Amino acid sequence: MYSALDIAKFIIDKCTQERLPISNLQLQKILYYVQREFLQQGTKAFSEEIEAWQFGPVVPEVYKQYCGFGAMPIRMRYMIDIKQDYTMIINPIVEKKRLLNPWDMVSDTHCKGKAWDLIYRDGLGDHQVIPQQLIKSRG
Repeated sequence: MYSALDIAKFIIDKCTQERLPISNLQLQKILYYVQREFLQQGTKAFSEEIEAWQFGPVVPEVYKQYCGFGAMPIRMRYMIDIKQDYTMIINPIVEKKRLLNPWDMVSDTHCKGKAWDLIYRDGLGDHQVIPQQLIKSRG
């Protein structure tokens, strides 16, 4: 298992290299989709918790690292070594989701009855952890 920051760096580097850089908002949603996929396969991509914030699921440690970019694309290069069994899961998610409008991903994660919605509860659960079992089952 890797840290969420290592997975984020891998995603950022991939997107920068392929000239399709993503914003912090996109990064947060992609991390959520990556973790959900790993959980559905019976493991975790990273150990950090995901929280329910106003604009969707957020990994706070990663958000703090990249929030200075605002809505601007994050164009950074990293030398990060992720094992092939991880990249085989991560790459298709990144390649598909980075092409979406970030607000479409927000809408998707905000759907009624999904994990974020069940925890956020119109702001009552703001910044509360979304349990991994809920991410796995209600994505």
